Amino acid sequence: MRLAAYSFAAGPDMEQNLAAIRRGAQQASQAGARLLALPECALCGYPPVETPGSASIRPEDLERGFAALASLAREQALCLFAGSVRYSQGLRYNSTLLFGPDGSLLGAYDKRALWGWDLDNFARGEQPGVFDVDGLRIGTRICFELRFPECFRELYLAKAQLCIVSFCFVAPAPNPERLSLLEAHLRTRATENAMALLSVNGCSGYQTAPTAFFDANGRALARAPLHREGLLVQDFLPMEADFGLRGRMENSDYFISLHAKRL
Repeated sequence: MRLAAYSFAAGPDMEQNLAAIRRGAQQASQAGARLLALPECALCGYPPVETPGSASIRPEDLERGFAALASLAREQALCLFAGSVRYSQGLRYNSTLLFGPDGSLLGAYDKRALWGWDLDNFARGEQPGVFDVDGLRIGTRICFELRFPECFRELYLAKAQLCIVSFCFVAPAPNPERLSLLEAHLRTRATENAMALLSVNGCSGYQTAPTAFFDANGRALARAPLHREGLLVQDFLPMEADFGLRGRMENSDYFISLHAKRL
């Protein structure tokens, strides 16, 4: 599968966000991509960093935005992983929505690791965040969840082959130390769970997490330019289990079974 990830600076104007998403989708389609990943809250801007606050994001505007994303996925024949605020049964979530290449909404994943502003404004999600796309098992996680290995161990147990991690993790000034730390987390999550990882960050400020692709051995095979709008494209096939990969998987299975017995 040919993957793409598009970094751009989201904000409170949904039409401007959709215009940027269209640029990314057209470029991804022209490059032959089957799947396009977008940053956290790409549709509406991440509050309060990119948009004033969650209360200003109205459900009726989001529904129009979701319809536009569905049409775009259908027009460009893309599987589209798009971040947005989402309302359901009176609750507000920080979500990733998956639209199929026919424009259908295949599901949503709601952020579960909440802290600070997120905790005050969003409900905690409950879905596992695992989707089957073109014969591949794909997981998705959102920003702060990268800090918690348990979130990614779930994907290993679900036999995910790829994880998409979306961010709006930016700073007002360059922060190379934070960027290095977050990339180390990304490499580790890929390596310890024997799965590839595609990260996508917004660029409304200086990025403190990269838009990049890491294989199941934690190697960075592709990167988008830092701190500016741009597209990453990378072909993905699940790795054949070599000596190192088999060793990590067999020992992971051992420790998981040992932990289950102790419980």
